[in-house]
This record gives sequence, C-alpha cells and structure tokens, in this order.
Amino acid sequence: MRILLAVDGSVSSDRATALVSSLPLPPESTIRVVAVQQPFADALALSWASAGDAGTNTETEEQEESRHLREVIARAETAVKPLGVKVQGFLLRGRAASAIVDEASGMDADLVVMGSRGHGTIATMVLGSTAAEVVDHAPCPVLVARSADLGSVVFADDGSHSAQTAEAVFTRWPIWAGRPISVVTVAEVAVPVAAGFTPGLYDQVLESYTRSVDVAREEVRAESSGEAHRLADAGLDATPVPLEGDAATEIVRFAAERRSGTIVLGTRGHTGLARLILGSVARNVLLHAPCSVLIVREAR
Repeated sequence: MRILLAVDGSVSSDRATALVSSLPLPPESTIRVVAVQQPFADALALSWASAGDAGTNTETEEQEESRHLREVIARAETAVKPLGVKVQGFLLRGRAASAIVDEASGMDADLVVMGSRGHGTIATMVLGSTAAEVVDHAPCPVLVARSADLGSVVFADDGSHSAQTAEAVFTRWPIWAGRPISVVTVAEVAVPVAAGFTPGLYDQVLESYTRSVDVAREEVRAESSGEAHRLADAGLDATPVPLEGDAATEIVRFAAERRSGTIVLGTRGHTGLARLILGSVARNVLLHAPCSVLIVREAR
C-alpha cells in the first residue's frame, strides 16, 4: 500500500499518526509523511515583512515554523517506522489542502490519512476546512482519523455503484483482516401525512405506502445479506445489519451505540458544484460520526 499521512502537530494529526502506526501493512508498503507550510502572506498577498520596520521577524517566524513542522514530521516517521515499511518525510509548501491533494496524485497514493481538525481559527468546527477539501478533491480514498485504531468497522452499503467501489477496498487492502465488519443498509421510510388528501384517498395512499415499505425492507435485507456474504467469501468477518430511517442518522447512531472505530462508505464523484461534491449522506456521516470515517469516491 502507498499511504500519504498528513500531519501538522495537532492532537488530531497525532491520532492519525497513531492509527497508521497500528495498521498491519505489507512489507512492500510505503508511508509518506508530509506537513505543509503555508506562505506567510495576508489576504492581499502582501508579505507581513512589509508592515512596520520589523521585516526580519517574518524570516525568523518562517524559519521557526519550518523547524517545528520538520520536528512534527520526524516524530511521525519515528512512530510508524516499527511497521518495517519504507517511510519518507517531506515538508511541502503552499495551500495545505492543495499541496496534500497534489502530493497524493504525484505518488499515486492508495490512501490519504489525516486528522479531522488541525490548527484552525474556528475551534468549534466539527470538521476542519483542510480535511473537508482534501476529502472532496483527493484522487484516492481519504481516512479522516478520530481515533488511534481502526477498531470494529461499519460498512455503509446501499447497493449503489459507489458502495461497490467502497467494497473493493475491503477485498484489496489487507488492513481489515480479523476486524468485525457490520454491513449496514438503511431503508429510508417515512409515513405520508394525511393533510391535503381528499376523503378516502389517504387510505389508498397509505396502503400503497405499506406495500412499498415492505418491498424496501426486503430489498435492504437482501442487499445487506448479499454484501456480508461477499465479504465473508473474501475471508472477512462480516455481519448484515438492516436498519430503517434516515440513512446518515442511522449509520452514525449505530456506530455510536456499538462504539465502532471506523465507518466506511462510498460516495459519488465530482458533481461540478463546489459545495455539493460529496453526497449528502457521506457528508453528514463525515461531519457527525463519533469515529474515524473512510470516504471512497467513485473514479472521476
């Protein structure tokens, strides 16, 4: 496997490092540890050195930042070296998300691993802007780490092509061996309200709804069971879990109740709308999950 581990010295990135150091990787694997130093410039693209007469301070701050990030990279390298795989460390420069995405493309990474929040200015954000942008644009799956171990796994499956793409990471990657996998499939059912229907019509609508729900429940059970069997045939410990309700809500609730370590789900590729690149289910799970989330996008 070729893994790109993005670090910045935050507690969140330390979790990502710990998670990578716990993975059972093949000996031919490569881990590239990167940190990104962003330009010391303000919103008007003017160097901070142009303000006042303390121009030399900017160079000193930049050097200090560079030294700090190199130390962060070195610590991460030390943490993952016991895995016995090839480890490389690089300090990148530029916009954090763009540099990480470009580096993942350049090394043909199989996986990007990063923390859910870095040193951002808005401490209350559930997901850092850099992580969100990398998830949206990376050329490979992205694991947003919120714990130090993959733990038990929830695979959110809906039978779509996106889910099939996500399924492939289970059959190709050796890191899932021995981990219990719950194949969660959700039937989204909602009782139609009676308002606006003429007398007698609501009963017909409700009868049709009941038939549709029964069909949806059966489809969900079949999909969950079929996926679990496919993963079992690949040598994995998979159990079908059919649920009902709002997909994102039920996936997050199930993972929280079971104290799962990782949620895996597929999502659509680029839609051309910058704010809607991820499907709504994937984005809601990514934002609200109490555990790590692996997003696998369809190929562009």
